[in-house]
Amino acid sequence: MKKETYKIGGMHCASCVATIEKVLSKTAGVHSASVNFASESALVEFDENVISESDLEKAVDGAGYKLIAKKEEIKMPGMDMSAPHDHMKMMEEEKVDVLKRKLIIGGILSVFIFLGSFANLFSFVPKILNSSWVLLLLATPVQFWVGSQFYSGLKMMVKYRTADMNTLVAVGTLSAYFYSVAVTVFPAFFAKGGITPALYFDTSAIIIVLILLGKYFEILMKGRASDAIKKLIGLQPKTAKVLKNGKEIEIAISEVQVGDFIVVRPGEKIPVDGEITEGESEIDESMVTGESMPVHKIIGSKVVGSTINLSGTFIFRATKIGKDTVLSQIIKMVEEAQGSKAPIQRLADLISSYFVPAVFVIAILTFVVWFFFGPAPALSFALINFVAVLIIACPCALGLATPMAIMVSSGSAASRGILIKDASSLEIANKIDTIVLDKTGTLTEGKPRLTNILAFDGDDKQEILNFAVSLEQRSEHPLAKAILQYAASLDQKSSHPLDKAIIDEAKKEKIDLYKLEDFKAISGKGLRGFLYIEGKKTEAYLGNRALMLDIELDISSFDNQIQKLESEGKTVMILVVNKKIKGALAVADVLKDESIKAVKVLKENGVIVWMLTGDNDRTARAIAHQVGIENVMSEVMPDKKTEKIRELQGQGKIVAMVGDGINDAPALTQANIGIAMGEGTDIAMESANITLMRGDLMLIPETIKISKRTMRIIKQNLFWAFFYNVAFIPVAAGALFPFFGILLNPIFAGAAMAFSSISVVANSLRLKKL
Repeated sequence: MKKETYKIGGMHCASCVATIEKVLSKTAGVHSASVNFASESALVEFDENVISESDLEKAVDGAGYKLIAKKEEIKMPGMDMSAPHDHMKMMEEEKVDVLKRKLIIGGILSVFIFLGSFANLFSFVPKILNSSWVLLLLATPVQFWVGSQFYSGLKMMVKYRTADMNTLVAVGTLSAYFYSVAVTVFPAFFAKGGITPALYFDTSAIIIVLILLGKYFEILMKGRASDAIKKLIGLQPKTAKVLKNGKEIEIAISEVQVGDFIVVRPGEKIPVDGEITEGESEIDESMVTGESMPVHKIIGSKVVGSTINLSGTFIFRATKIGKDTVLSQIIKMVEEAQGSKAPIQRLADLISSYFVPAVFVIAILTFVVWFFFGPAPALSFALINFVAVLIIACPCALGLATPMAIMVSSGSAASRGILIKDASSLEIANKIDTIVLDKTGTLTEGKPRLTNILAFDGDDKQEILNFAVSLEQRSEHPLAKAILQYAASLDQKSSHPLDKAIIDEAKKEKIDLYKLEDFKAISGKGLRGFLYIEGKKTEAYLGNRALMLDIELDISSFDNQIQKLESEGKTVMILVVNKKIKGALAVADVLKDESIKAVKVLKENGVIVWMLTGDNDRTARAIAHQVGIENVMSEVMPDKKTEKIRELQGQGKIVAMVGDGINDAPALTQANIGIAMGEGTDIAMESANITLMRGDLMLIPETIKISKRTMRIIKQNLFWAFFYNVAFIPVAAGALFPFFGILLNPIFAGAAMAFSSISVVANSLRLKKL
């Protein structure tokens, strides 16, 4: 199965969405289709072996719309991802230009038609404009050229027996226009019985211009809503400086291949994703992570395409290009989120699909009642109210209510480093009442750090560190690396020095290394080596309790101090030099700085917080106590994590799982919302509904806040859209006329319809200020 997002042309309201989805879903080979009115796109999942993109184009074209397929060349490795988007931008600009031209011409003609239609009010108007034939001449181009886009609705009504906003506008304005034509051509017929024939060229022309004016402002505002995507696309550099045969050559980004070595200088954008092979620098990764502080990168560090190199010059090897880069994946995720549907939107679409046919029934009943029971001139009253009902009832605001809010909020979240995969996740996130946090790499940094140095019997802590570093300098164990990194970074700006430079840096920082011989790693217990201390070859050990037992040393005198560290979830290594216990070093996977604050904020918001880990219960509870979590699931094997999530869901909880590793992937999928840490594995991120592009747990309450605000805006939009239609249709039908003598002029109906759509878009744009 292939999943792609395509641009759709020709949509005007929520009914268009239902029609296109119906056509695509019935097409052989299409598994699912979700059409989004706000972003004018369709997210289609289909079997490439059964149906091609050109077949999808034909199916949508047959329904009176246009699906813009992604050309095959876009899929080539290394191809510049901005190409299709530039094409879309050009099409969008052309669409706006045509609409603007139609508005100007239609507006000028409508002013003349309006002035000519009310000669008694405007005595300065030349008499020629009072002629019904001149008005017909002026109104015809407005009706059939300016308003040409509405006639696709008539094709749908005839061919597919369905209706949309275009059908309502086309039938309403054509009724007013052809009635006026009939009065112009056969005035004597309509003058019979003392009825003064009325012309409604002004009604049809002004309605068309007002609706198009609303559409114009809507397009401009919707353009602002998709700013997030445009900014991301604009970040992509166009060229790269590649090393070929020792020479630096500048080539187009589309020509970069995996394995190429690329030079980046200060102030330049990194062209593609890769790994630094030479040099180091500070890099601004804010466009990916939302974090404003530069990140120090060294040999072996991964770099992300389109981020900005701030200081040093470096060379890196390209590892991901084209559609595989982090930026391209972010763009795809945001596009899919904006193109997907929240459950609340499906309800609105369902209502809209029944709403338009119902409006036709109401309009016809209105005409019949006014024609047979209305005052003279009955035909004029019947026609005016028929047109007013059709125009006022266009479900544009209803169709925009949800997707506009989703579009703006998902883009706003992306700019903060929160990637939301689909609209459903955005809706569900505000309902979360239970969060399960994986310990390693989520609550903690995911790598051991040296936290404590104990010196026994008056020994110096610096000397203890000297002995430990000397013993560990040949070890590959993660605990050894923690000690060495601590030693190397005592007075460095970077907390992540190069592994191969650790010993050199230790020497620079006046850590005296003793010569090491006969080094031996003792599996599961520690290590042994011989150090030359003041010229003497001295046996030394560094290890756990089991190693002390093996070498028959009594640690009872120091047991209280060791136990205290172990109770905090730390791994303690005891140092023995010349058969004497000198001290101990504690290493732990330390909590991230923001973990305690994030847990506190979540609990204050009424969320139940659990910690899930494979660690032993003592270590797990020690970490949980530090972070303020009372609910702990410890000693859980990777294959059992899913069961734990299922247990909570069985209690009626809406569960979010937060993790970063491959072993978290099944649990992320099982949870109602899976949240992956951006520093984690690709598999975890693919399994999750939401990805936090930086490992900051404070983004979790931020995600819930965004979800709550989005749902509040959606409900406001839906309320006003429904209220508008329900309240004004009876007024348009003339329900107030018997009591107050009030009728709704179709011109005002058109203005009100345009205003309702603009108000929904404007309300949604408030989400940009989250």
